[in-house]
Amino acid sequence: MAHPPIPSRRPSMFRAAVRTLRSHRLRFAMPALAVLLGVAFVTGSLIYSESVSTAVARAQANSQPDVSVEITADRSAPSRPADSAGGAPRLDDTLLRRLGALPGAAAARGTVEGRSFLAGSDGTLVGDLNQAAGINYVPDRTGKDPRYPLTAGRGPRTAGEVAVERQAAERAGRRVGDRVRIVVNGTARSARLVGIFTAQDSRSAAGGTLIAFDTRTAQEQFAPAPGSYSAITLTAADGTSQTQLAEQAQKMLPSGLRSVPRADLDAGAAASAGDDQKLTGLLLSFAGIALFVSTLLVANTFTMLSAARAREHALLRAVGATRKYVMRLVLAEAVLVGTVASVAGYVLGIGVAALLSRLFGVTGGPSAPLHIFSGTPLIAAFAVGIGVTVLSAYLPARRASAVPPVAALRTSEPPTAASLRRRNAIGLAVTALGALLVAAAVGSQNLLFGAVPILLIGLIALTPLLALGVTGLLRSPLTRLAGIRGKLAVENARRNPRRTAATATTLMVGLAVITAVTVVVCSVNRMDEQDADRSMTSDLRITAVDFAEIGDDTAARVARLADAEAVTPVIHTYFDVSGGTSLPANAVNPATVQRLAAVTVRKGSLDRLDHGIAVTEKTATDHGWRLGSRVTGTLNDSGTKTSLPIVAIYDGSDALAPVLLSDKKLPRTADTEHRPRIESVLVNAAHGRTAALRQEIRHTLDNPALLVQDRTDVRAAAAARTGPFLNIMYAMLSVTVLIGALGVVNTMGMAVFERVREIGVLRALGLDRRGIGSVLRLESVTVSLLGSALGLLAGSAIGAAAVLGQESVPLVIPWDRAALFFLATAAIGVLASLWPGRQAARIPMLKAITTDTE
Repeated sequence: MAHPPIPSRRPSMFRAAVRTLRSHRLRFAMPALAVLLGVAFVTGSLIYSESVSTAVARAQANSQPDVSVEITADRSAPSRPADSAGGAPRLDDTLLRRLGALPGAAAARGTVEGRSFLAGSDGTLVGDLNQAAGINYVPDRTGKDPRYPLTAGRGPRTAGEVAVERQAAERAGRRVGDRVRIVVNGTARSARLVGIFTAQDSRSAAGGTLIAFDTRTAQEQFAPAPGSYSAITLTAADGTSQTQLAEQAQKMLPSGLRSVPRADLDAGAAASAGDDQKLTGLLLSFAGIALFVSTLLVANTFTMLSAARAREHALLRAVGATRKYVMRLVLAEAVLVGTVASVAGYVLGIGVAALLSRLFGVTGGPSAPLHIFSGTPLIAAFAVGIGVTVLSAYLPARRASAVPPVAALRTSEPPTAASLRRRNAIGLAVTALGALLVAAAVGSQNLLFGAVPILLIGLIALTPLLALGVTGLLRSPLTRLAGIRGKLAVENARRNPRRTAATATTLMVGLAVITAVTVVVCSVNRMDEQDADRSMTSDLRITAVDFAEIGDDTAARVARLADAEAVTPVIHTYFDVSGGTSLPANAVNPATVQRLAAVTVRKGSLDRLDHGIAVTEKTATDHGWRLGSRVTGTLNDSGTKTSLPIVAIYDGSDALAPVLLSDKKLPRTADTEHRPRIESVLVNAAHGRTAALRQEIRHTLDNPALLVQDRTDVRAAAAARTGPFLNIMYAMLSVTVLIGALGVVNTMGMAVFERVREIGVLRALGLDRRGIGSVLRLESVTVSLLGSALGLLAGSAIGAAAVLGQESVPLVIPWDRAALFFLATAAIGVLASLWPGRQAARIPMLKAITTDTE
């Protein structure tokens, strides 16, 4: 007689998943923390990006509310030289009056703007130098400028007076009546601060400084031509739209000028604010690396839990649970872990966004209030957190569902050797393909982006085989060093090569990326140092800080100092040769350049440079020129063709190639935009007077925007250029290393849980608590160093491929940093074993011996 089937009494899947998380909360804590960190990175980046984008758009929309249309030079129109027939179109008072008379214009304003820097009470420049501007103050009938309302004092009236925006004045520690130090066109001077104003201007909102001059002074300093303006802005009358006013203005403008409605100005400003988007992309790429490592950790955790709970899953199958039920149960646990990690990660992401705003707010964009409940970051947090966790748990869930009911009679289900052989074969093939692609990437850098993931995936698949090989090599030396404890540690690592490999790869990926970045940055740093050594042939060099310039009279002022033996400016310009070739050119002092720079004259003489040009041997050969050949072309877009003889053929550094000419022969122009800029001033001091001369130059120029450097300073500056970038990379990538460390802690903690009886037997055989901790510590260090070695080797290969594909960049493998990374990984292994070691030491011996968990 057939018995009726026993009814299945499966618990609610959700309640069962919650109960599992409660009973195994410590085991789920590490993967949850790993996902939490990845989610925080993603959401923090998105919150910061959206907040900055909103702040930029708001600042631009609120900036200069009186501007409806702007009249500027048409950059797309062919330029005309100033001395051509009719002259270039000018934004002058005549045009200003005509535009102001348009029926749709309520007001017209001529604006003059340019670079101007403000020094604080400590003598250093204040604010974001990229956003530092000088403007013209345009008073109305009441003597006040409605665009820049005063909060103290009055507007500037003479060349010796300025007004400063309120926040800039506060940062500089200045008040009305103080003497302030300003830098304009590369020259520093003092002025009386007569007024402080507020401004609705995107530059001040971005941390910049605004210095207001009277209009005549501003025109002398910044105008493209005498008596002209940089732009003319119009305010639309009631009933006239921006577009209508722009169309009215365009009809009366000469060729070469255009009218731009306010909407287009705002759109252009938003499009040009690309640095924040680049930063966000960089942050998200590192977040992706962190999430990839988190995926490895989560998958490893669920794999270990599935193995540990094999009997539990088999019992569920025995009482009627289907494979789908077991699989969904494991995935439900993953969903709960991902949800908790997403919520916590979003909260932490708000802190990450605040930190990013603090770090990059002044230099990268406005410090904006954070939009912490924006839609995109919220959706991304849960999509990424839950998605990564469920995706990582899918394969372990399938394995758990495949456990047969009869497995309830067994304690474990070890992997078969065949499956490991298949994995080894696949790993070897993929690793070989990745290595070949990395090697090929030396000749084609675009291949590197595809080669790196393939190489890392291949190493991840191959790591179990490498783990067996490495631990086999370590068995003998560790046994000699630590006795039975060393042997036990190695055998424990070899017991489950899959688990050892999964733990090691979480460290490998992070260290591979860190090492690759370090190799590239150190190589570029070495190139910069070598370039600095080659270019710095004079005793001293004067350069400007970023976004600033050197004044035209700087070289002459330095040359008058008693200890200055030889001085030359180096002015970068270009020579448009007939035939469409544009050659970079450098204007120098012919009488002193050979004493200050590495210039070897092959033919002719630089003494005649006032009457012609000098070219390098390569340039002469390429163009078929020789000594005495006449070269026809245009200097510095002056619009005037000139024919100059070649008076010398020389060899020199790249900084002074391929054309030299006399600084006295440069065409002079009032156009500040096309005026050639002084790149540097080279100075030789009298014997033994270099240090004294440097102090004299600093005192004479008294210019905080200029750097006076000797050879040591130049080399140090070249080396320091990449330092901040490398530190930021380390800070970002340290998250992946932290996740890798969590993986080691997680694996060792699970090992303690699985080896309760084994630990009891070892204790009974005489191994004390310290000995148990030592075994776990050696095992943890072995696994950590395996991941470190793989990461260092893979990262060095990737970095070398990236460097070798670049011309003139020497390959530098930073062995000192590699050793530091290796030692730091060993420290991670020691620290990761502390908590599991304490847990193992707390297990009572008799309870451990009688337990059935191994």
